[in-house]
Amino acid sequence: MSYSKTILVTHEDLDDLNHVNNVRYVQWIQDISKEHWKTKAPLHLQQNYIWVVLTHHITYKKPAILKDEILITTHISESKGAVSIRIVEMFNTKTNDLLLRSSTEWCLLNATTQKPMRISEELKNVFTSV
Repeated sequence: MSYSKTILVTHEDLDDLNHVNNVRYVQWIQDISKEHWKTKAPLHLQQNYIWVVLTHHITYKKPAILKDEILITTHISESKGAVSIRIVEMFNTKTNDLLLRSSTEWCLLNATTQKPMRISEELKNVFTSV
């Protein structure tokens, strides 16, 4: 199950080339990932588990500039053991051009012990059920 939102590029998002700063893109990747978790996961799962990033792989396709509206989408492409692969894509809503595609490995931890936990079927279903 995917999750989406749109954002409008502001002055604070820009670098010295007047493009969205790479650091801002990473922040948006993390923000939408967290929002997806908070929106879809029941409270008892949110209280018992936390996610940490192991790796980010980001491919930048085209720049975004001031006042561009960006559609950000995310979904889980795979889960195995304690690791989920989350895909995030960003599109210019006016041109439908792909701006960025990222693949991030997230590791599931027990919220109390902060030790890795195998991803249960219940947890997988949070992101695959309609």
